[in-house]
Amino acid sequence: MQRLTLAGRLLITALILGAGYVAFTMFGGKKLLEKAADKAQQEQNANTQTVPNTEASSQSDNVASSDNPAANTNSVASSSASTFDYQAPQPVDGRLKGVVELGASGFNSFVVKIDKQKNWKLEKAEFGNSLVTENMASDEDIRIGLKKYIGGMLDYGVGGRDIHFVVSSGAIKSEVTLKIIKALKSLNYYVNTVTAEQEGAYGLKVVLPKQFENEAFVTDIGSGNTKISWAASGGVTSLESYGAKYFQNNVSDATVATEVTTKVKQIPSANRKMCFIIGGVPYELAKIARKGKERYTILNAPDAYKLENAKSKAGLNIYKAIAQTTGCQQFIFDWDANFTIGFLLGLP
Repeated sequence: MQRLTLAGRLLITALILGAGYVAFTMFGGKKLLEKAADKAQQEQNANTQTVPNTEASSQSDNVASSDNPAANTNSVASSSASTFDYQAPQPVDGRLKGVVELGASGFNSFVVKIDKQKNWKLEKAEFGNSLVTENMASDEDIRIGLKKYIGGMLDYGVGGRDIHFVVSSGAIKSEVTLKIIKALKSLNYYVNTVTAEQEGAYGLKVVLPKQFENEAFVTDIGSGNTKISWAASGGVTSLESYGAKYFQNNVSDATVATEVTTKVKQIPSANRKMCFIIGGVPYELAKIARKGKERYTILNAPDAYKLENAKSKAGLNIYKAIAQTTGCQQFIFDWDANFTIGFLLGLP
């Protein structure tokens, strides 16, 4: 080997390496290398999965909560999906009775089936009926309109002596209401007038289930006034405040909110767990949140509503003052209840 030239040595070395490579390939050496490479890659991937990237996870969470609407669906649904599953007792062998509310914003009428235990069921309702209040140029127009109105209730099966008329405390001073009262008397119908305190008591009687009397209060936001009531010491306390049409008298939102706050502060803390609410503006709010044909709808929080109508915005101001002052989180609207039905329940 020492006598060989440098070129000869290099040639021999190359031949030896080439022969070794051929032998290595023939005996599966290439496959062994490929398996070793695959194993190394698998180990690297496993290490990558077991060590999380904290920064990437954080960014992913942020996208899910703010930029991805689908990710927000559950939280939104959970905040608005609460329901009130109470089932009101149904009347047994009940009798049909009718009542018409002469309110500050028109007529509301109800046909109700009531049994001897004062269980009741709403059979028919008409809200804001304008048949009587339209085209009232003369007393005779009013009489004709009232006859048609009463006739509809008679046709439904209500006896003539079981049709009652109640004037709300917010409507008693209206000139139109006085004309209607006069026409009803000429048709031999007695018109019942009630005070705001009585309205509050009737509303509580019809809308507040007995089992919740010790933990709830009742709110009736009408056009002419708002009634707030609760049961205590075997009796009913009822307070009156501004109605949803206060803006027509140039009364500010702040003045109304302060007045309402003063009144609802009197509600015992034990009665602030839930509120059963009725009235024209709550009806508008409940329409937005109602699920199907449920009887009870839990209103959204006041700040969730964006309203344009002046009356609705005024009523929302009242609702907001009540919610903020009492801390009540559950305002339950009853689609079937009206204070005049409470009046019927008080009849023999």
